[in-house]
Amino acid sequence: MINITQIRRLPTIAQRIESFNWDAVSVELDACGAAIIGPLLSPDQCKTLISGFDNEELYRSRVVMARHGFGRGEYKYIRYALPSVIAELRESLYGHLAEIANRWNEGMGIDIRYPAEHEAFKARCHEAGQTKPTPLILKYGAGDYNCLHQDIYGEHVFPLQIAFLLSKPNEEFTGGEFTLTEQRPRMQSRVEVVPLGMGMGVIFPVHHRPVKGIRGTYRVSMRHGVSRVRSGQRFTMGVIFHDAK
Repeated sequence: MINITQIRRLPTIAQRIESFNWDAVSVELDACGAAIIGPLLSPDQCKTLISGFDNEELYRSRVVMARHGFGRGEYKYIRYALPSVIAELRESLYGHLAEIANRWNEGMGIDIRYPAEHEAFKARCHEAGQTKPTPLILKYGAGDYNCLHQDIYGEHVFPLQIAFLLSKPNEEFTGGEFTLTEQRPRMQSRVEVVPLGMGMGVIFPVHHRPVKGIRGTYRVSMRHGVSRVRSGQRFTMGVIFHDAK
């Protein structure tokens, strides 16, 4: 984990990402199904992303969660061309995550493999008609929450994604904890609550992950959501690597 002083010393997002201990991230993902990175985004970058929420020109669609039974709050999908900070996050993070994703698929007996570069994977999505960008900004107010779900938008799904907290917990909002559930075969679900600070991200599975058992490796299904915000406003950015139809 790096601190705010190190963020200032490493001016580009790509440099900050390269400074992470990716071996430790991989171990954490294998053990728990989630890994915290960062802070990766500076306070100024977080504030810029939040301030752009009301600029409709940046977005391709808006979803009011209560209308669809998804929870309460709203989110907006960003249109192409993505803002430079989000495009750089997608490009620079993807390569590290593709190595983990390929290892996971091998362990679960899944034949799909992911190319080393995000542009190549994005081309795979676009050839299948998945051409709409999926990075999004989510806004929650007091009483808002996000039901447990999975972000699957088509045939081609990259198995890892990242949620970045853009607001300051306990100062700009309270409550609103990021939550993961893991449905294990013939067992009760396991819950993981992930503590995040402003500019930090959590890497987690889109739909399932491998877990080693007595009889070998098996798949467990994962879902994620956000608990009720008790006060203030909470903004989050989701970075999803597959595009949508």
